[in-house]
Amino acid sequence: MVTFDDVAGMVLGLPEAAEVEHRGHRTWSVAGKGFAWERPLSKADIKRFGDALPPDGPILAVKVDDLGEKEAVLAANPQAFFTIPHFDGYPAVLIHLNSVTESALREALVDGWLASAPPRLTTAFLER
Repeated sequence: MVTFDDVAGMVLGLPEAAEVEHRGHRTWSVAGKGFAWERPLSKADIKRFGDALPPDGPILAVKVDDLGEKEAVLAANPQAFFTIPHFDGYPAVLIHLNSVTESALREALVDGWLASAPPRLTTAFLER
């Protein structure tokens, strides 16, 4: 099982990534742009699941580059990556930390960082 401390360890290894608190939850950003954050399900979110059981345990939201990438990420790993109506039209996915592998999480975090970091950082990162 992956924890938010594991997330922090992965994120803080990325150039200029920082951890802040936003609305009482841990958020990770680069150049002032949040790209990953704790995202517990609200009562309204849970109600929208209807008869289906919502994931239990910690949930992380991570930005993706665009809505096409979002659909690809959701299709590639449906047991750990999901979305909710609140995120319709927004380029981010939710990750059930109890179900995700460390490698899939690391890839999602790097992709989220790349989607948010300024070009000078992404170019240097990709060229290393």
